[in-house]
Amino acid sequence: MVRTGRALAGMAVALALITADANAGHAMEGNAGRWGFGTDVGFVAGTYDDTVFALGAQLDYYLDPAFSVGPMMQFAPGGDLMQIAFAGVARYHLRIGAFTLVPFAGIGLVHASLERASGPGRVDSNDTSYYIPLGASLEYQLAKRLALATTLTVNLYNLNLNAPAGQDQTSVALMFGFRFGP
Repeated sequence: MVRTGRALAGMAVALALITADANAGHAMEGNAGRWGFGTDVGFVAGTYDDTVFALGAQLDYYLDPAFSVGPMMQFAPGGDLMQIAFAGVARYHLRIGAFTLVPFAGIGLVHASLERASGPGRVDSNDTSYYIPLGASLEYQLAKRLALATTLTVNLYNLNLNAPAGQDQTSVALMFGFRFGP
C-alpha cells in the first residue's frame, strides 16, 4: 500500500512539473496553455466479470494545438467487479476537417475488487497493478468547444484476483462521450 501511494505521488509530481514548465519561454499560440476535458460512458470487455458498464473522464492540458497531456480515469462500478484505473496520458490531436483523430498512450495504476457468489465457492479478492492504456478517439466537432467522441482503448495490466478467478492481463473498452475544450 505504501509503494502504491509513493507511485501515485511520484506520477502526480511528474505531471505537475511537466504542465508547470510547458510554456516557459514559448509564445502561446492556438490552444497552447489551455485546458480541455472529456466524459465517457461505455463498456469494457475481457474483465473478470466479462463485459461491464464503465464511466470515463479525462483532463487535457494543451502544450501546443496538436499535443496534450493529462490524467484519465476509467471506472467500472457494476456487477461483481469494481475496477478503477488512473493514468497520465499523452495525446496527439490530428485535425481533419470537422473530425479529430486522437491516438494516445499512458501509464498509471488500476485497482480491482471482485466479490462473487457465497458459500464455499465464494470469491472476495482485490489487487492493484500497473495500467497502460493504448488507444484512439475519433471526435466530431459539434461547436467550437464541443465534440462528440468515440474511444477505443486496449488496457494492459496484470491483475491477479486469486483462484478460481485467475489472472487478467488485458481488456478492451469502447466508450462514447463528449469533449469540451479550447
